[in-house]
Amino acid sequence: MLDIETVSRVPLIGQLPHAARRVLASRAVVRRYAAGETLWTAGQRLQALAVVLDGQVRVVREGKGRQHVLHSEGPGGTLGEVPLFTNGPAPATALAVVATRCLLLTRETIDAAIVAEPAVAWLLLGRLAERVRTLVERVDRLALHDATTRLAALVLEAGEKSDGDVVTLGLTQAGLAAELGTVREVVVRALRTLRTAGLIEPAGRGRVRIRSREQLHGFVAARRE
Repeated sequence: MLDIETVSRVPLIGQLPHAARRVLASRAVVRRYAAGETLWTAGQRLQALAVVLDGQVRVVREGKGRQHVLHSEGPGGTLGEVPLFTNGPAPATALAVVATRCLLLTRETIDAAIVAEPAVAWLLLGRLAERVRTLVERVDRLALHDATTRLAALVLEAGEKSDGDVVTLGLTQAGLAAELGTVREVVVRALRTLRTAGLIEPAGRGRVRIRSREQLHGFVAARRE
């Protein structure tokens, strides 16, 4: 049995009434994953929903030697809803980006939590709806914007989470390619384009320095018109 206070600190579970948190604490299991470890592979049938406690998990589709990132989840993020709720195979592979801990909730555990507090079902439905919205937005970006624009937008998004001008992308060029839905060679050209335009400069170890947020915003806005 997990400590209910520990479970309550998880962003997702902390929103639930005490009765539901008590059930989850009594039944949930914590699993640790090393950086680069696979949580599950596409086609595998899952026995539990995963809630990220700390770390980061990337969900990818693989084919023809390439990876395409569907979504990434940090603390409070959920994984595996579709295969668990449909009782079908996982549509994609889940990989730990860094050392990660997940709370594993079996279908029986979720059923018990819903019996204790029906609001649990609405919370999970909300998460599933957010996942659909995220995937639709990703499809739109892939269809409507080129790789350079997508990279510039990714840098801006990272910049919004940073206090200074140096932002950590936390990805190799191959990882950036998977995130942007392209190949490494295109990422190299996109980085060169942003550097040549004076918008960013390398800062070492997967980091870049934004030279002008205003100009970078303008660059993205102009290419999205």
